[in-house]
Amino acid sequence: MFSFQLMSFGTLHSVAFVIRLFLVAFGIYQDKTMVVKYTDIDFHVFIDASRLVTQGESPYNRSTYRYTPLLAWMLSPSIYLTSHFGKLLFVICDVLSGYLLYKILTLRGLSSDAACCFSALWLLNPLPIGVSTRGNAEALLAVLVLSTLLCLQLKRHFTAAFLFGLSVHMKIYTVIYALPIGLFICNYKELKKHYRGIFSVIQSLFSKDLALFAFIAGVVFLGLTLSFYCMYGWDFLQETYFYHLTRRDIRHNFSPYFYMFYLTVESEWSFILGLVTFLPQVILLLFTSLAFYADLPLCCFLNTALFVSFNKVCTSQYFLWYLCLLPLVLPHLRLTVKQGIGLLLLWFTGQGLWLAPAYYLEFEGCNTFMYIWFAGLLFLIINSFVMVQIINNYIPKTVQQKKKMK
Repeated sequence: MFSFQLMSFGTLHSVAFVIRLFLVAFGIYQDKTMVVKYTDIDFHVFIDASRLVTQGESPYNRSTYRYTPLLAWMLSPSIYLTSHFGKLLFVICDVLSGYLLYKILTLRGLSSDAACCFSALWLLNPLPIGVSTRGNAEALLAVLVLSTLLCLQLKRHFTAAFLFGLSVHMKIYTVIYALPIGLFICNYKELKKHYRGIFSVIQSLFSKDLALFAFIAGVVFLGLTLSFYCMYGWDFLQETYFYHLTRRDIRHNFSPYFYMFYLTVESEWSFILGLVTFLPQVILLLFTSLAFYADLPLCCFLNTALFVSFNKVCTSQYFLWYLCLLPLVLPHLRLTVKQGIGLLLLWFTGQGLWLAPAYYLEFEGCNTFMYIWFAGLLFLIINSFVMVQIINNYIPKTVQQKKKMK
């Protein structure tokens, strides 16, 4: 089925890298000559924070910097070498994500040509290309998540744990992978076959590999957290972690909850509502983790898509959190090309129906809050429908292997 070849592995990654470099160069030109700027506002926040840390100050002296100080440190060459260093780093990570996808796909049984084709869905995708070249740091997370999955496939638990702990420090949302990774490492399916009581199950859960993984990941996460707390105090904890847990964004976004927060911003129940909205996510993540952990890429994809879709804040850049995992899922779907294109068009239609009233609110000043809210609810329904279709049409790796043996 996948005997065709889009282009060679080296050529594909070279083309992907050149496209990104061209857009970085074009972005420099656009920023200097046009009213509408190419560079994302977040990139300027990153650079300002990096400038502060090179001067021995706290990165949180830059308002709206709500990331780990590690990111500001990583981008410090932007101050000493070139202000475009950050974009080049993000571009390299973006292309590296495509390489990691290729490696994971070949480990999962795909031929080199097929793996190349599916990794092209990321490398030639306009969305990640645009995000990385505009100076957004999501590519760093994609590299950490995919590297963790690759190391787990190779049973390199020490390295996987280090990368996982680092990823949770960089963006707290990746903690949603902890349960499926734990079940995957201790092989919970085999554990259930040899069930001898609840105590034996608990004992088996604390296997040597799982204990090592938990210890290393914990040391990395807690070590970084303690170090930066000693350096920057409460500001670090508040802006890097607690802000994202208690955040109630009243600005229009794809979240089905945004209008509720907008209407209750002055209510004494606003904070409680913000915490309650985590409940649907927790329940869904628990069920998907228990049901699909054996196929870790599928489980991580579903967990991320559910987390983003039901999150109290949802913007376009969040879509990259699960789109970087989609090429690992697609080879196992029995959907026809027509069905796949139909689901893709449905997904883009949902975004278009949201963007239209959002435009009139943002640029025309029209009161379209209700339309945006209804469009957000519709987009949630579309996302849920797409996920159900993926689950229903997914062929587990073990089933595919049995078919090949026959």
